[in-house]
Amino acid sequence: MKEVLKKNDERMQRRIDHLVEEYKAIRAGRANPAVLDKVMVDYYDTPTPINQLAAVSVTEARTLTIQPWDASVLRKIEKAIQMSDVGINPQNDGKIIRLIFPPLTEDKRKEIAKDIAHMAEDTKVQIRNVRRDTIEKLKKMKKSGELTEDDLDEGEKKVQKSTDKFIKEVDAVADKKKKEIMEI
Repeated sequence: MKEVLKKNDERMQRRIDHLVEEYKAIRAGRANPAVLDKVMVDYYDTPTPINQLAAVSVTEARTLTIQPWDASVLRKIEKAIQMSDVGINPQNDGKIIRLIFPPLTEDKRKEIAKDIAHMAEDTKVQIRNVRRDTIEKLKKMKKSGELTEDDLDEGEKKVQKSTDKFIKEVDAVADKKKKEIMEI
């Protein structure tokens, strides 16, 4: 039973880690290299992340600079950014690409806050699904005689306690990100 409960916590933690990574990619008016993590460049017929082809740095609060190590790939990087859902038009000066993040409007902040809440809710559903799967495993273990009725009850209580803890953590992560968006 300990192993099942340990795996339950690990699976729930992975959901939260994934949510944190998703939040990093949200474009929030401030330059953040993580917005380019999902942008792939066709480099010699291989989809390659920008950070493997260029130095990506924040030069000012709202400016991201991309300096390719191979100048021949500059146009391909520019095209990949334009085709992506980053939503910022790259400025190419022949040597580097600049992405200038516009300040957020109040409507855009509200829209991002809704997206944050939606992502948090999806993560909560995933955590509850993990809870359901774990409880089903415990019930199967009881049916096969590996657990007693008391062990099953104790296991279900531990799973619920763990679920509550992780859902509170999701709320905390979402609230922190919303606050960050509203302060920009």
